[in-house]
Amino acid sequence: MALVNPHGKEKKLKPLLLIGKELEEEKKKAAGLKKINISSRETGDLIMLGIGGFSPLDGFMAYEDWKDVCAEYKMSDGTFWPIPITVSTDDSVKAGEEVALYSEEFGTIMATMKVTEAYKIDKEYECKQVFRTTDTEHPGVSMVMKQAGTNLAGPVKVLSEGTFPKEYPGIYLTPAQSRHLFTEKGWNSVAAFQTRNPMHRSHEYLCKIAIETCDGVFVHMLLGKLKPGDIPSDVRQKAIDVLNENYFVKDTIVVGGYPLDMRYAGPREALLHALFRQNYGCSHLIVGRDHAGVGEYYGPFDAQKIFDEIPKDALETKPLKIDWTFYCTRCDGMASMRTCPHGKEDRLILSGTKLRKMLSEGSDVPDHFSRPEVLKILRAYYEGLTEKVEIKTHKYSEGA
Repeated sequence: MALVNPHGKEKKLKPLLLIGKELEEEKKKAAGLKKINISSRETGDLIMLGIGGFSPLDGFMAYEDWKDVCAEYKMSDGTFWPIPITVSTDDSVKAGEEVALYSEEFGTIMATMKVTEAYKIDKEYECKQVFRTTDTEHPGVSMVMKQAGTNLAGPVKVLSEGTFPKEYPGIYLTPAQSRHLFTEKGWNSVAAFQTRNPMHRSHEYLCKIAIETCDGVFVHMLLGKLKPGDIPSDVRQKAIDVLNENYFVKDTIVVGGYPLDMRYAGPREALLHALFRQNYGCSHLIVGRDHAGVGEYYGPFDAQKIFDEIPKDALETKPLKIDWTFYCTRCDGMASMRTCPHGKEDRLILSGTKLRKMLSEGSDVPDHFSRPEVLKILRAYYEGLTEKVEIKTHKYSEGA
């Protein structure tokens, strides 16, 4: 037995981050190139290209790739891919030019790019295909609609990982590093748990279900940007660490982080999460209620259903589908819709959104929703905020 193969026909990681002498020479060349400012989302995508998280891509997508990914979940060469990976600019850039991609967030040139194509897209079409809506209240739609007017395609040479390695030592991991960790532990089957929230009891329960069937769980948290009201990554890390120390058997989980911003694309983002977790060495992706969703744009289990709509050989990483989970007072423990025979009056179903609202307002949190050690960390965070955060609740919450 071995870990799953990296995504793509060649079945190997394709990191684009330069090192050593080649890196120093490219940095010198980059300083003299035309600078193109890139957004936070584009910066995260670029770093994933650099570390091999987006293997087998060699750069940002061309028009035919963009079109086929939007319409058919695949690139023009047939490689399965669920969400366009693009970079845009308002500057006059033509095919054949070489440019430097500059991140204002990190204040540095992140990569050089040989432009093979400059093209316009129908932004509303992309939003309708990827997010299933063109409503600009959707944070992912808003992100796309604010993009510059021209997409640039071409291979990249990545020069930097930003501040992630220094800011999150031991947490920020490349696919090569996570694969090495899993191999050292003797793990072959690894379930990834995607999270942009602190883990409450339902999240803990999902991971423990996976531990029963896999060698271990990779708690893989997003380190990039979120929407207003979400809890920052350093607070999440503390909450996850205290949960790991007190409520998991030693060496059954690995905690890591990755550099992307959330797109909130629901079902399509679940597919992207599975794809790059395959590159990180995970055989399964835990998919619970409303994975990567927001508000009421997606049904609570649309992110599970979409895995049944793609070709069986599209991904080696498979979904570990788990039903709605909650604490049942009559069962006296965590349960799911598949295991608990009792009614709504016995079930504590509370979303991460509602938890954040309660904590931000200083309200009491019901027993059994979150571990006391986690609540202590979260309360301290909210008490330290200088401005009140408005948090909107919905019929069901957004997922992990």
